Amino acid sequence: MAHKVEAGADMFLMPSRYEPSGLNQMYSLKYGTVPIVRATGGLDDTIQPFDVSTGQGNGFKFTAYTAKAMLQAIQEALEVYSDPSQWARVQRNGMLMDYSWERAASRYAALYKELLTALPVAEGMIPE
Repeated sequence: MAHKVEAGADMFLMPSRYEPSGLNQMYSLKYGTVPIVRATGGLDDTIQPFDVSTGQGNGFKFTAYTAKAMLQAIQEALEVYSDPSQWARVQRNGMLMDYSWERAASRYAALYKELLTALPVAEGMIPE
C-alpha cells in the first residue's frame, strides 16, 4: 500500500534531520514522484536540485532544518509543477536515474581496479 501511495503522488516530502541512506526517494524517482528532501546523507547524495534554465536535476532540496527552508523548496516545486512541460522534465530525469546494484557493483569494481594500479605493492602480494 505504501508503494501505491508513493507512486500515486505528485511529490514526496522527506524533511529528515538525519538520513544515512534512504530508499523512499529512490522509489519516488522510479515512480515519477518528485522528491523534496532535506540535504542530508543519502538524500543529499541522490537528489540534484532541478534547474529550470538547464532542465537538469531530479527533485528539490533544502539545507537548513527549518520550516522556512522547507516551505521555500515546496514553493519552488509548485512553481515548476505549474508548467507541465517542466514538470514532465523533472519527472523524466528522476525516472532515468540508475541506482541498481549492477551499476553500483560496476563502479566499485572500477574503483578497486584503479586503486590497485595506483598503489605500490610488493611483488607477489596481489595477483594480476
